[in-house]
Amino acid sequence: MPETVRLTSLAHGGGCGCKIAPAVLQEILSKMPATASFPNLLVGTESSDDAAVWKLNDTQALVATTDFFMPVVDDPFDFGRIAATNALSDIYAMGGTPIMALAIVGMPIDKLSPETIGQILAGGASVCAAAGIPVAGGHSIDSVEPIYGLVALGLVHPDRVLKNTGARAGDVLILTKPLGVGILSAAFKQEKISTAGYDALIASTTQLNLVGQALGSMAGVHAMTDVTGFGLLGHGLEIARGSGLTAVISAQAPAVLPDVEALARAGVRTGASVRNWASYGGAVDGAEALPDWQRDLLCDPQTSGGLLISVSPDKADEVLALVRAGGFANARVVGCLEAGAGRIRIEA
Repeated sequence: MPETVRLTSLAHGGGCGCKIAPAVLQEILSKMPATASFPNLLVGTESSDDAAVWKLNDTQALVATTDFFMPVVDDPFDFGRIAATNALSDIYAMGGTPIMALAIVGMPIDKLSPETIGQILAGGASVCAAAGIPVAGGHSIDSVEPIYGLVALGLVHPDRVLKNTGARAGDVLILTKPLGVGILSAAFKQEKISTAGYDALIASTTQLNLVGQALGSMAGVHAMTDVTGFGLLGHGLEIARGSGLTAVISAQAPAVLPDVEALARAGVRTGASVRNWASYGGAVDGAEALPDWQRDLLCDPQTSGGLLISVSPDKADEVLALVRAGGFANARVVGCLEAGAGRIRIEA
């Protein structure tokens, strides 16, 4: 029987901080074949969106995604919950409704007991049950590091797909969850996290973005994505580039999880936030006015982060009310979109 070990000690990274840096990923994907010859493929790789979307008929489109990573916490059940919540978020970010999931499992079976691995899978299954879907199968391998996630499938009306390319000049940007998951996960590994910080980390990363299902049918909602491994600036830049606009982000506007500002000021950050800035900092204006810790926060990788919603200003209050009624009390207006050429401007 393998001895009990910290899950995070078996991984070189954790959560969405494991993602390949945006610049490297862009280089890799640039060599992918074009998908324009498939007319039913409504969303493919061209726009760096959250999921692929395939039109089935006039009223249904299939939303398909996969997401998996290494442990961000040591509790196996919570690791499974976080990974599953994060994977399902891509369906909600397209305005879709999940229908089924498949498990992706890679575990070092010489280091983790069957009981521990079973708890990881049970955590993921509990989240899928809360979303009203089955884990209908999957695939497992013996791997050097523990990896868990889902293939998630959903449905959406073809006319109600929320891409990251549909934003309009004048739109308001709303973020549904606080920032700081990456900083808290780094503090956890460094044993600098408080009980309140850890509880907030778990609560945020296991909160399903269910409200995304309703946003697809709301008038005035033009684009949406979830903020994950590339941070608020990175995913905001995807909306800006995809829509041919400039995203204006207020550095003071996003809500922040407990203890995050103090930890960030003390220099706690992830390697992913550094890689993120190195990848897209050249497309960001105004960052020179920020202290380093605040720039790190805006680049902080958000495992299972919130939805970033582009909505016409006359509908912003209605969207905020809907989101807050859905359990996202810290939802905030964090910026807007204006005419421009695929950049970010930070207002300090």
